[in-house]
Amino acid sequence: MMKMNKDILNAALKNLKIEELNLMQQAALEASLDDNDVILLSPTGSGKTLAFLLPLLYYLKPGSQGVQALILVPSRELALQINTVFKQMGSDRKSCCCYGGHAMAEEKKDLLLNHPDVVIGTPGRIIDHLDKGNLNPETIQTLIIDEFDKSLEFGFHDEMAEIIQRLPNLNRRILLSATDAEEIPQFTGLGKVTKLNFLTEDSDLSERLTLMKVVSPEKDKIDTLYNLLCSVGNESSIVFCNHRESVDRVCKLLRERKLECDRFHGGMEQPDRERALYKFRNGSSHILISTDLAARGLDIPEVAHVVHYHLPVNQEGFTHRNGRTARWDATGTSYFILNNEERVPDYIPQDIEEYEITFPLPKPTKSKWVTLYIGKGKKDKLSKMDIAGFLYKKGKLAKEDVGNIDVKEQYAFVAVRRTKVKQLLTLIRGEKIKGMKTIIEEAR
Repeated sequence: MMKMNKDILNAALKNLKIEELNLMQQAALEASLDDNDVILLSPTGSGKTLAFLLPLLYYLKPGSQGVQALILVPSRELALQINTVFKQMGSDRKSCCCYGGHAMAEEKKDLLLNHPDVVIGTPGRIIDHLDKGNLNPETIQTLIIDEFDKSLEFGFHDEMAEIIQRLPNLNRRILLSATDAEEIPQFTGLGKVTKLNFLTEDSDLSERLTLMKVVSPEKDKIDTLYNLLCSVGNESSIVFCNHRESVDRVCKLLRERKLECDRFHGGMEQPDRERALYKFRNGSSHILISTDLAARGLDIPEVAHVVHYHLPVNQEGFTHRNGRTARWDATGTSYFILNNEERVPDYIPQDIEEYEITFPLPKPTKSKWVTLYIGKGKKDKLSKMDIAGFLYKKGKLAKEDVGNIDVKEQYAFVAVRRTKVKQLLTLIRGEKIKGMKTIIEEAR
């Protein structure tokens, strides 16, 4: 069993601006330092990412010339999120993110030239790199599968089985899930297991989450949705639909009514999905219309309202959708919009209160932030400090006028106070950022 080095732990927590671990994270760290494999069951939003990233700081050996740990995830957004947290821990260990929709050549270069210690990727893309010889399976000793249940649900059974079969020197496996499966497939190769079940630890969720039903007089619920969103004001809301086409339609109709919103589903191009999530996170868009893709595996803090435009297909879907709100110690509200042909599902309390929309409704308001797109990114050696300095000096902005800055490989996003955007774009027209000419415009 490895000993817990408090200096390593404290340095990582300081970099993450976290004072202390929660009970689940502490238990997971202690179990992961033992010789057993680990299965961690914990609700969405409970902080599982740190629970498996912190042990890596102890596992990874300095000076290694190969990938030591592989983290498999079911979605590109989750891969990017985990990679961001790993880098924020401030370790000198390197990581690489691999997923579909990302340039294969860039990932190959990163794998072969930068010698990452950790690779985070979706199963299909990891197999591609194994097939092409870009990833040496023999050096990988630790395997982590995040959202394991979701990976099976998405149909990655065969891909995960093939990957694990091709890793001859695995000596540690960590599986994380938000639901408790009756049995774990044999292909995982688990040995002696320590199972940590924190699913019951969220029993106070019912005290923090308020369930409401909203009656729609029409079968088409778009008018009722609009009225509800106007009623709750500019607090953050995720509206869940069951189909991509529905997401597109609802978003289009709300925008026609001058209600600011963005859409998110698996049929969108990756840059469009990233832009929608970034605008929602930084507060320049209060409403996200999404399929269940946004129900799990995304870092979306402080969501006040979850709206079920379409009823969840089952209790698990209900649980994960609602996991977007009332996270940690926060409170939240979950609304069910029901027309005359629908009823509250059996797995939901039947006596939930009806939400009365009061008229006249307040008019839709614009958020105080606007997201700007910058056509340069990490590959151009552009940093957050470069962007902030440029906006302060050339754009004459004060620190309080600049919100979150997110630098991607090819481009960057920055939140700017709405009242300053017009003046800013005039001042920086034709100016170079870090000596480079580039597009700077409002992200649509």
